[in-house]
Amino acid sequence: MNILYFLVGCSVLMALIFLAAFFWAYKTGQNDDVHTPGIRMLFDDEVVAEKSEEDHFSS
Repeated sequence: MNILYFLVGCSVLMALIFLAAFFWAYKTGQNDDVHTPGIRMLFDDEVVAEKSEEDHFSS
């Protein structure tokens, strides 16, 4: 029975930590830009130029 009291206490403590982390993130502006993440997948990634095999073997 003592373990139940311990586990309930740990779960309440963990819930308070997550709640504090949520309020900290909200207060520091983590959720200000809600438009850009939705359209970020539409942007093209930058293409990195790879060396050809001839350049690789010549050096």
